[in-house]
Amino acid sequence: MGFLDGLWRGRESEFDSGSAATNTIELTKRHAQVSLTKQGAATGHLRINLAWRMRTSDITGSQRQSLLRHPLKALRPPEVIGHSQSMVNVDLDLGCLYELQDGTKGVVQPLGGYFGDVNAPPYVKLSGDDRFGSASGETIYVNLDQRDAIKRLLVFAYIYDQTPAFDRTHAVVTLYPSNGPRIEIGLDERHPQARSCAVVLIENVKGEMLVRREVKFVYGFQGELDRLYGWGLQWGRGYKAKAER
Repeated sequence: MGFLDGLWRGRESEFDSGSAATNTIELTKRHAQVSLTKQGAATGHLRINLAWRMRTSDITGSQRQSLLRHPLKALRPPEVIGHSQSMVNVDLDLGCLYELQDGTKGVVQPLGGYFGDVNAPPYVKLSGDDRFGSASGETIYVNLDQRDAIKRLLVFAYIYDQTPAFDRTHAVVTLYPSNGPRIEIGLDERHPQARSCAVVLIENVKGEMLVRREVKFVYGFQGELDRLYGWGLQWGRGYKAKAER
């Protein structure tokens, strides 16, 4: 898929009602965009959460079971469980490239300790660095009361440490606006060896806050996402301090 694919989706891409059963909008290739402004959700704090999980078969491989001793186990699906350090070395990070209306550009991410600020520029803040796949995952807050100062935000996820491919982590990015249904973007497309993914682009277009699904996988890290979207930042190799539990 080329870089310009998906920039023009037509009117069918814009919808402002979620599922009555789940109160959720799922952004897909066909329905890739939603307007927070039209939903009355372009104020307050927008919460953006990354959560992931893995099936036991993805972590430890299929374990042979005796059908004579446990005949019903063959009919059960693999158990879905959360990550833990003792099971697998997983570190999936959430980040955000930002550009403000005054031309200020930068990044909010765990690597390097760039956690941002929700009450001052860039009006984007990462709550912390989840290295073990806890139930809460990682969360970014965007202060949409300062939306006039924001030009565009690119929310991305990347694999910092050894982990299986994105399609095996069952990763989901969920946006929780101040009003209306939550917005979900799944990262389950098969892209073996991909290390980073541009998930969603939030843009201020003539005062309207638009959320557009991207889900573009790359085999490098933030620098490659930067080049893809023309941010123009300078990147260097970074490391994290040793995690403590």
